[in-house]
Amino acid sequence: MYVDMLWIALLSFVGIYILKHYAPKIGLIDTPNARSTHHDSIVSGAGIGFYLSIMMVLSFFHLAFLWDNMYTFIAITFVFVIGILDDYSAISPLLKFSILIISTLLLSLDMVIIDNVGIFFGSSVSLGWLSIPFTIFAVVGFSNGLNLIDGLDGLSSVISIVILSMFFAIGYTYNDFLIQFISLAFIATLLPFLIFNWYPATIFMGDSGSLTLGFVISILAIKSLVYVPALSILYLSAIPIIDTLIVLIRRKLHGRGMCQADRCHIHHILHEYFENNTQKTVVILGFIQLVFSLIGLQLGKDIESIYPLTLFFILMTLVYLQLDRMIKKQNRVC
Repeated sequence: MYVDMLWIALLSFVGIYILKHYAPKIGLIDTPNARSTHHDSIVSGAGIGFYLSIMMVLSFFHLAFLWDNMYTFIAITFVFVIGILDDYSAISPLLKFSILIISTLLLSLDMVIIDNVGIFFGSSVSLGWLSIPFTIFAVVGFSNGLNLIDGLDGLSSVISIVILSMFFAIGYTYNDFLIQFISLAFIATLLPFLIFNWYPATIFMGDSGSLTLGFVISILAIKSLVYVPALSILYLSAIPIIDTLIVLIRRKLHGRGMCQADRCHIHHILHEYFENNTQKTVVILGFIQLVFSLIGLQLGKDIESIYPLTLFFILMTLVYLQLDRMIKKQNRVC
């Protein structure tokens, strides 16, 4: 398997290098807007390199594995394609959400479903007929959550590598090939990407990368529920989840549209706090994600869920209050 990862890393590097030179000719360019932290147009769509490098290695060396998880990889392909289309020419949110929902429904054909949310007050809580709707809510929400934090050079990559490393540890501990392979494959493709994406970035992953990554991490999270409690996932994937929840809560409290774009995400606020030092912001957010993830790994399968859930919301509230103080000092309109 580790030889496969070397191939994926090499193919990813070569693919992204080629894409960096030819993407402008096919219109894969990220033009800065009011929410951007960069001022020049940057090549986008590096997710193409992620997807193709992994699928090429799977097709050549693990075709049986690909076939055994056919619906899962078809679903990933759908999300990847809609990401490319969004990179090329912004598509409607309705179409994007529709494809994400269809892709999540495809996962259910491979039994990738959240059917239990843990033990509350001594009783295991099964979702029953709510399993598929809840899975759709969780997968679509997280996929977009990771997409939303893709706002600083290297940030989505670093956060994703930390999260994927935790899932690889789970797969390795319980000898689960799917979790091990997919986690390590995306780490292998992200590491060479960071060479180009670290500040100052010369290429972005685009929606073809961030949406696909968010969707894949959601799959790994659901598959890991066999070995860890559902509440562990909140910690293992904390930064995208906390950022999304805080932004939505703040918009609701201030009477703004829930989908209205702004510069009030965690990375925007910390970036200004650290005097626009991108590297420092990324490293600190990566470290915070690592701390949350390590907490999540300590939770036993049979733990009473109310305690880690309460702790998570206490920590999220503290983050919210601290960010609120920063927002006021920065005279930021949120």
